Amino acid sequence: MSNQLTTHDIDEALIAAGLRRTPQRIAVLDYLLRHPDHATAEELWPALNKRHAKASRATVYNTLHSLVEAGLVREFKLDGNASRYDAFLHPHHHFVCDICGVVEDLEWFEVPALAQLKTSRSRAGSRRIRSYEVVVRGECVKCR
Repeated sequence: MSNQLTTHDIDEALIAAGLRRTPQRIAVLDYLLRHPDHATAEELWPALNKRHAKASRATVYNTLHSLVEAGLVREFKLDGNASRYDAFLHPHHHFVCDICGVVEDLEWFEVPALAQLKTSRSRAGSRRIRSYEVVVRGECVKCR
């Protein structure tokens, strides 16, 4: 999915994933595509209620869960904090600012030693590596 989806594209993505087109699913997916700030459910809930019909906190969590299960949204955690949600599904890494905490996408780059873990039984032992992601930390452009 690209971050330039139209409402029609969102409808088609929901249908292709076998999900009913509900106003909540459309609103959540639209928000995540238009705001690549990797919102938590607690951040997403009030933002949606400002623009769309009121949705309960439980509805937002259930909607996010169904979108993750359908493969339309990616869920990830940083430092054991609340789950964050990302509708940009192409492989990428994340940058976290040490000062303001902003989470930004970084273009994917291979890390040879980690990429080898996916194919090398000797390095991974009996583990089966599904994927890996690098989290880079530092100061964002605004905080520098």
